[in-house]
Amino acid sequence: MLDPAGPAAESILTLMAMLLGLSILSFVVIFGLFLLAWRRRRGREPSLRLFLVGGGLVFPLILLSVATVYAVVLGERITGAREVPALSVEAQARQWRWEFTRQGAGGSVTRPDVLDIPAGLSVEVFVTSADVIHSFWVPRLGGKIDAIPGSRNRILLRADAPGRYGGVCAEFCGTGHTQMGFTVVAHDSAAWAQIEQGGTP
Repeated sequence: MLDPAGPAAESILTLMAMLLGLSILSFVVIFGLFLLAWRRRRGREPSLRLFLVGGGLVFPLILLSVATVYAVVLGERITGAREVPALSVEAQARQWRWEFTRQGAGGSVTRPDVLDIPAGLSVEVFVTSADVIHSFWVPRLGGKIDAIPGSRNRILLRADAPGRYGGVCAEFCGTGHTQMGFTVVAHDSAAWAQIEQGGTP
């Protein structure tokens, strides 16, 4: 996740860095107020307005407002709510594997543990489970989303460049959980055109 390869993962990293920066700023201010109170001159009372109103109300309100606005703006990019995807894929989890199904030239195509996508284009993945709760996560391409039996959750992925990206189940799901990985293969335009015509990935 520290080496993003798509816009959603990049936004998540940016949001994490911003929240880390705000938490460091908050620590410095609160620790500064603590030192101010500790080192005050004997017999001189600290300003209640500074501590209660400034440090306890105004400062956290400003920090939380900035974090909320920033998270809402980035959240739009992460979820891709207004984006029209180039491809839809069904992802079904089961102990302990993934099955990815998309519509191809000759009908539906299912591949176990491999998700083929076109590089540079957005792909929506509808995630569900056949047994217990799992979680779909490709750290370099986006956030994670739960695979829940009887529910169909959506996540948008985009790989900026062709390549192979590792994915995992991020929810403990039984004794085979650690082996429940999968691979996202992002193909260049020529290779994807061949796949769409029924070629082998």
